[in-house]
Amino acid sequence: MYLTYYNGQWAEGNTPLYGAMDHSLWLGSSVFDGARAIRGKLPDLRPHLERVIASAEKLGLRCPLSVAEMEALVREGVAKFPADAELYIRPLVFGSEGFLIPVAEKSQFALTLFDAPLPPFAGFSACLSTLRRPQPTMAPTDAKASALYANSTRAMREARERGFDQAIMLDADGNVAEFAASNLFLVTPEGAVVTPKLNGTFLAGITRARVIVLLEQAGVKVEERTVKEEELGAAREIFSTGNYGKVTPCTRYEGHVMEAGPVARKARELYLAFTENT
Repeated sequence: MYLTYYNGQWAEGNTPLYGAMDHSLWLGSSVFDGARAIRGKLPDLRPHLERVIASAEKLGLRCPLSVAEMEALVREGVAKFPADAELYIRPLVFGSEGFLIPVAEKSQFALTLFDAPLPPFAGFSACLSTLRRPQPTMAPTDAKASALYANSTRAMREARERGFDQAIMLDADGNVAEFAASNLFLVTPEGAVVTPKLNGTFLAGITRARVIVLLEQAGVKVEERTVKEEELGAAREIFSTGNYGKVTPCTRYEGHVMEAGPVARKARELYLAFTENT
């Protein structure tokens, strides 16, 4: 089920938003964010809404709603679904007018909620992509810009063609950045929990930040540092964090097989417990 708020009203289905001359469709001026409703709970909703406003500004757009207004709409929309629904929440800000530069004050907003059950704690496979994450001087890497996902989907298509579920991408310097559409953690042979440090080439995930805090509160130190590609092939565990799957284990990287290990499982359990208490 899809439910979209646009131009002051809710509608079911894939609501049409664009005209052929709209700036967002023509020149890619759109940003979005993804939050979750899990059986009525809304973990870290406000940071996601704050980020969509910040992302819009970085693309020369202006979100026409405040965080409080968006939050009220999200809660109104969630209430239209069954109490046990697991939903994806997607606020979208997009340009409508402008020739090359979008007219900020003409930016539009749509909020879509749809059924998206939380994936089970099951392993996925990943390979190293031949594509790289762009540097901040090359693309709006500090925004959740729709245009950036063309590179992500290229990497994912490449992985699928090789028989893998997902891709791991390096940055321009050849260091590990993240999965094609989610952040990456690994456990070293010595047992250290590591995630690539933020360097501007990939988005600072809200779920990533929450998992770091939850693990450290549980006594598990997380190192944020440069990660070399060769570390992936020796890791005890590799797992991803992101809004859609929250915490999911990678059980095969190229030819290296791993377990859905205890750190990933602990991170998932901690996150779900955090959700229940929000």
